[in-house]
Amino acid sequence: MTNDRLVIGIDLSTQSCTVEARRVEDFEVVARQRLPLASTTPPVSEQNADDWWEALVQAFHLMKADIDLQAVRAIGVSGQCHGLVPLDGDNRVIRPVKLWNDTTSAPQIDALITRFGADYWAQRVGSVPTAAFTIGKLAWLIENEPATIARLHRILLPHDYLVFKLTGEAVTDRSEASGTGYFNSQSNSYDFELLRGCFGDVLTWESLFPRVGQPNDVAGTVLPDVANLLGLPTDAVVTVGGGDQHMAALGLGINDGDVVFSLGTSGVVYTSSSVPVTSGIVDGVANVVGGYLPLACTLNCTKVTDWAARLLGVSVQELDQLALDAYRSHDPFPVFAAYLDGERSPAYPGTTGVIAGLTSDMTREQFAEAIFVGVIAGLLRGLDAIHQSGVSTDGRAIAVGGGARSAAYTQIIADLLGRSIDVIREPEATARGACIQALSAITTGDVVIVARDQQPSVLATVNPQGHLSWDEVRDRYISVCDYAASTAHLRS
Repeated sequence: MTNDRLVIGIDLSTQSCTVEARRVEDFEVVARQRLPLASTTPPVSEQNADDWWEALVQAFHLMKADIDLQAVRAIGVSGQCHGLVPLDGDNRVIRPVKLWNDTTSAPQIDALITRFGADYWAQRVGSVPTAAFTIGKLAWLIENEPATIARLHRILLPHDYLVFKLTGEAVTDRSEASGTGYFNSQSNSYDFELLRGCFGDVLTWESLFPRVGQPNDVAGTVLPDVANLLGLPTDAVVTVGGGDQHMAALGLGINDGDVVFSLGTSGVVYTSSSVPVTSGIVDGVANVVGGYLPLACTLNCTKVTDWAARLLGVSVQELDQLALDAYRSHDPFPVFAAYLDGERSPAYPGTTGVIAGLTSDMTREQFAEAIFVGVIAGLLRGLDAIHQSGVSTDGRAIAVGGGARSAAYTQIIADLLGRSIDVIREPEATARGACIQALSAITTGDVVIVARDQQPSVLATVNPQGHLSWDEVRDRYISVCDYAASTAHLRS
């Protein structure tokens, strides 16, 4: 058991709560625990906030076998974005949390965009909100659950809730706040005028939201009773934290112009920018270092290849090989719009998956190839939108997440993109970023310096082989997506 000084990074994802401990002296991982959370399936996607806390407590208890938790000096917290955690006047959670991938608020979002116009939203809050954004969930509650609204005293986001439980402080950060749909990350302030324009005075807006910390801020110290429960020292500090992709970007040490493909259950493509992005065709959210993180998020990534593997009765590794076998043969393959659970980017919440070009002689290999290409094409369409927003992505190209372990994913991305892809040797980039923020709080006080000094290593570089290009795929793919959108219907 180590007695070295430690920092902790927490990643509250949709699927699990991960807690990672690293030594201050060399930043090596000394313990990691991951506790699963209840699975959800859109359009209704909700979790109990108490389950998050219980998973966190259990993770700390399990870590006691490996490390001395009294050696912990600082904790960074990250989590899934957008989810609405409603608290009453006694700081009790009123109802299950509507998560980012809950699409039931699509009608309310459509009404708000129609009422004010897309450009209004992009200029006020940096993004045209989709059903993922917190403001849509708030609109849904106002319309459907007046009893909840009558009790509502405070709104937190998922990572805010864990910070609140640890410290008793209601605090968020720019990255999380910028994904609500009611925060201006250029002025670093909530847009109360926007909220009143949308909803009137149904709530007391000025007292409803947590304060917004800056990149190097500390939220507070661990509460004495929480320290006793978790086995932590009472002087351990907790940083303001940040959103999951934003904290992963910190953990990867990306620079402006680097482009990251995050391949998890959902897929995200993003870059870092020192200037705000208000094009309205990407999410112009803030990052955790004082700048911006323009991104496009798809609801359907590795969940789609997992589904395809089950459908064919093979493992995901076997599906990978099937896809590569067909990909290298240059045979024609069907075109797949991978909208199994609707889509966020573009905003097609009611769509379902569409596959075009099936023939009687189609092979399992060609089907597998179509699945991978369809998922990746959705991310490249998002990258096109980032380019159209005037943002440079001429730096490194990086793949992270569970899908980055797949040769099919990384090779097809490299070919379609026409660029080499670095696969990072870091299974938990988000927890790593949370550890970097924690480390900065007890060392330099500057998270940018710490991130630069703790660059992760590259596991492999995947070079393009010229089998396929995005220019060859784009038009056919978008035509199938347009058809999927034209036949969309909201599922309940």
